[in-house]
Amino acid sequence: MVKTKTENLETESQNVTGTDQAQPSNRLEIPLKEGELFALAGVHDRNLKVLRVCLTAKLVANGETIVIMGDPPATAQAKAVIEELLKIARKRGRVESEDVETVLRIMSSGEQLEAREIPSGLSSIETPQKRIHMRSPNQERYYQATKSNDIVFAIGPAGTGKTYLAVAMAVEALVRRKVNRIVLVRPAVEAGENLGFLPGDLKEKVDPYFRPLYDALMEMIPIERVKRLIERNAIEIAPLAYMRGRTLSDSYVILDEAQNTTAEQMMMFLTRLGTRSKALITGDKTQIDLPKKEESGLLQAPSVLKNISGIVFVELTEEDAVRHELVRRIITAYQEYRNNGVQGSGQDQSK
Repeated sequence: MVKTKTENLETESQNVTGTDQAQPSNRLEIPLKEGELFALAGVHDRNLKVLRVCLTAKLVANGETIVIMGDPPATAQAKAVIEELLKIARKRGRVESEDVETVLRIMSSGEQLEAREIPSGLSSIETPQKRIHMRSPNQERYYQATKSNDIVFAIGPAGTGKTYLAVAMAVEALVRRKVNRIVLVRPAVEAGENLGFLPGDLKEKVDPYFRPLYDALMEMIPIERVKRLIERNAIEIAPLAYMRGRTLSDSYVILDEAQNTTAEQMMMFLTRLGTRSKALITGDKTQIDLPKKEESGLLQAPSVLKNISGIVFVELTEEDAVRHELVRRIITAYQEYRNNGVQGSGQDQSK
């Protein structure tokens, strides 16, 4: 019942004008309160246009109602999608394009979800510069896992929000004074390139490796404040190699790119955790840059630690990708290639 956004936009004109050949067999009306149509439709009716492309039912909107016309299954599905988006609009004051894609994807999956995992029930994280919303049930499980566990592994492909959400949760904890500092850790392993000698002091040498973490921080905290927090050591940037011998108390510790740790490094990092601290470990099993003879600590960890209470492993998939809409299809194509040894279909896997 849900079509992909990348299908021919002729479908949109059909939804707008209707068809003379097949008259709708069902009609539903959803009443709107003042301002709700603007919040739902988005800037220049962007959200409404996407809905008209992706839903097979015809949508007609005015200031007071949205009229849905089509066969019974199509109108029922469109009604569920519109009502869910209205819940988001009433909760947040607006509907973003990412919300539309999230609702379309989740509501069409047929998966039985708990109330918290329905789009309008997904949690959000408050940071000084923006509110960050969970975009999928798996992201919600990730967020909830950090509430009740001190060590959480988030494992998944690129673009699924595992690092971005980890930084957001750490920032929220720091701002609310639940911890005294954030410690950002990465192994300094080059991603398939030999960068050679890097000039400068330690910070200047490791900065390129930490750029994704800096980017996330500066979206959530004003740049000048980030600089002051780093100067006061309330935010610490540290290569993994410099963790040995330390005890990290009252801290929110993030180990990013954990697929590039060895088994020994992973054990060393996990045993740094002190009192009143949390550790989030993020990584992508498909992007290991270690020498082939080295075993990834991220791959080994579930077998070693699976029975320890307080440690949780959360798996994210291509369905959780929140970057450009092509990212999800790129991830799927590479997975097909690795699994089958043949070229990916290149087709939209959401069909």
